[in-house]
Amino acid sequence: MENKVWLITGCSTGFGRELASHVLQLGYKAAVAARNIADVKDIVEAYPDTAIAVKLDVTKPDEIKASVEQTVAKFGQIDVLVNNAGIGYFGAVEESEEDEVRRMFEINFWGLAHMTTAVLPLMRAKRSGHIVNIASIGGLVGFPAVGFYNATKFAVDGLSESLAKETAHLGIKVTVIAPSGFRTDWAGRSANNSKIIIDDYSDSAHKNKAAIRGYSGAQPGDPVRAAKAIVAAVESETPPLRLLLGAAALKGARNKLTELKRDFDTWEATTIGADFPAGE
Repeated sequence: MENKVWLITGCSTGFGRELASHVLQLGYKAAVAARNIADVKDIVEAYPDTAIAVKLDVTKPDEIKASVEQTVAKFGQIDVLVNNAGIGYFGAVEESEEDEVRRMFEINFWGLAHMTTAVLPLMRAKRSGHIVNIASIGGLVGFPAVGFYNATKFAVDGLSESLAKETAHLGIKVTVIAPSGFRTDWAGRSANNSKIIIDDYSDSAHKNKAAIRGYSGAQPGDPVRAAKAIVAAVESETPPLRLLLGAAALKGARNKLTELKRDFDTWEATTIGADFPAGE
């Protein structure tokens, strides 16, 4: 097995924690990043020769720079970057508080973007590497109560697609992960609620928020199996650009394809008619 070096953000809980444990079990080397390194002490202590704990808040440029430098100082390279750090936020679009939304964008999108640009020079120099961005089925399908969260993940999906086309000839691969409901802390303490409540959204945003909050801890998705799936994608000779995780993600994505095709086909004449006539 090629001894790749992984740098994984957001390893305190959920996907990041399970993925870090899994890659180390497989014999890879890993920089296990978290805002509080005490949260990942047990993982690193179990693999003293192949793991290091890295203090990392992805909204802090100095910590991003230091995390990359520490990883390279210890292991000499970074082969796989997993941008996993992220938070959620519940509120109808009209209810959502701008400071909370901006904070979420700083973590979910800008933190991911800055981590990516910090690692890309190393990967370009080697003409190899793999960037794995943890998005969501909410990066392909919009849902009530999480419109701005969806916006962060749609942004991650779009950035990832463009990046993949920019770096393919450099030997750098990109995979964006789109999970549905998994038994992580995302729908628990990791997601704040808007303090603004508008009763008109009780049958849409509020209903969906209650449903998501209500099944926190009972979601069908297994983070351990998700970690194995992510590693399988990275190890593949032909990894996907998008990897859906969970039956609900597959169902949601296929429903979105049907909706897109219906609108595209129904409005085809109008769409084509917006161009100048041929020859003009």
